[in-house]
Amino acid sequence: QVQLVESGGDLVQPGGSLRLSCAASGSIFLSNAMAWYRQSPGKQRERVASINFDGSTGYLDSVKGRFTISRDNFKNMVYLQMNNLKPEDTAVYYCNRVLPERFYGNAYWGQGTQVTVSS
Repeated sequence: QVQLVESGGDLVQPGGSLRLSCAASGSIFLSNAMAWYRQSPGKQRERVASINFDGSTGYLDSVKGRFTISRDNFKNMVYLQMNNLKPEDTAVYYCNRVLPERFYGNAYWGQGTQVTVSS
């Protein structure tokens, strides 16, 4: 069964931190590069961070140095540690395999988790 369950989103003040978690079914997680994406109202979904099975990572320029992606290959979990959060980080955050942008519309997505950065 294909399943992605994101959690950990919250309302946080600018400069605060959050840790997002994603539980992925084996069919999605196994041997795949995984990523966190986000989408805010009126904007396209964008990939924020990615991590290969070997642990190598990549980040959107605007989050470099603030966000850290990690994975637990035994638990089929992916995490996103977000520090020094800014109002522009406000969005619904999703995890999924690394997907080409042209596949976003037809891909399966979980319910996401809302991150709101506001004072």
